[in-house]
Amino acid sequence: MNTADLIRERIAASTPQMLTWHEVMRIALYEPGIGYYRHGVRRIGRGGDFFTSVSVGPLFGALLAEYAASLWNELGQPAGFTLLEQGAHDGTLAKDVLTALQARHRELFEAVQYVIIEPDATFRETQRGTLHEFSDQLIHAQSWQELPTTKNGLLLANELLDAFPVHRVEFTQDGWRELHVRLDETGAFQFVAGPVTNEALQEELHRLGQDFAVGYITELNLDMLRWLRGIAASSFQGAILMADYGHANREYYAPERSKGTLRRYFQHQSDEKILQDLGEADLTAHVNFTRVAKEAQTLGFAVTEFIEQGRFLTRVTTGLMQQPDFQPDAAWMRQFQTLTHPSHLGHAFQVMTLTKGLKLSVDELQRDAARRRLGLEP
Repeated sequence: MNTADLIRERIAASTPQMLTWHEVMRIALYEPGIGYYRHGVRRIGRGGDFFTSVSVGPLFGALLAEYAASLWNELGQPAGFTLLEQGAHDGTLAKDVLTALQARHRELFEAVQYVIIEPDATFRETQRGTLHEFSDQLIHAQSWQELPTTKNGLLLANELLDAFPVHRVEFTQDGWRELHVRLDETGAFQFVAGPVTNEALQEELHRLGQDFAVGYITELNLDMLRWLRGIAASSFQGAILMADYGHANREYYAPERSKGTLRRYFQHQSDEKILQDLGEADLTAHVNFTRVAKEAQTLGFAVTEFIEQGRFLTRVTTGLMQQPDFQPDAAWMRQFQTLTHPSHLGHAFQVMTLTKGLKLSVDELQRDAARRRLGLEP
């Protein structure tokens, strides 16, 4: 049975004969054996459905290694340091980070353990193959509950949050309604407005308010909030770096974004045909970073930075350029241009950093700029 047939079967079996978009998106992406991310490791880059910072080349991982080294130094170079990654795909980013640490930061390389949080057995096997030369440092955990105690760490979440299933809602004359998926008379999928299905979603809609035009559609990412709460409840202490498509509140809910941010990526084409090729196409929704920041603060995390990826990586590179052996070649320059230029990935991706349980020196200007951009209270 393919994904679309399973969704049709579950729609037919449901009492209202429809499913929430959140459930449809979850099945399409993560249903064991048939979801887009659950029937083999997807190809990324020029030969796949989507293009990422990792697929540009090893430079993205190398620059994250420089950031990790700066954090390790600020912590006083502890004997144990943990790099964690969730959403590691085939392990390429982990390999690029560890390769760079081995070449440029040998003491940190020897102190580090690399933990990948990965529930899928196929991905774990692929990651072990990619990281075979670093097998002594690799640890797998299937969930945050299995995470080894981490007192000094850096969590990398690259393009993780935009892949969480989201609830889709529409503002109507009767207020907010949740969008469900049902079958039309021909058996094709169609959206229909229905009741809000759970209390947590109702609370988020209350937070969102009523100042929207009739017909306005947007997404709410409850799984993202549960993810943050899982980190808060875990033994992890350290910094969290998220790089993703997304916006602050003001841009996320701009009037011109009246159809939301949900997109389908299929054979390198991005469009709004999200009910087509379910299970065979990637589905993503942009991240509301203001909501991430507010939830993080509620959980006791500190918001330390929110900046465009191009500016973040350029700042990291400034420290690298001061090293006497820094001699970038043409390939390095091409990758850097793609990662940082506003017309490529530099403007499309945002970077947010948080800390949990760490007392780090804070760049006040950097923090205040992040708070202003996110629309947080001073």
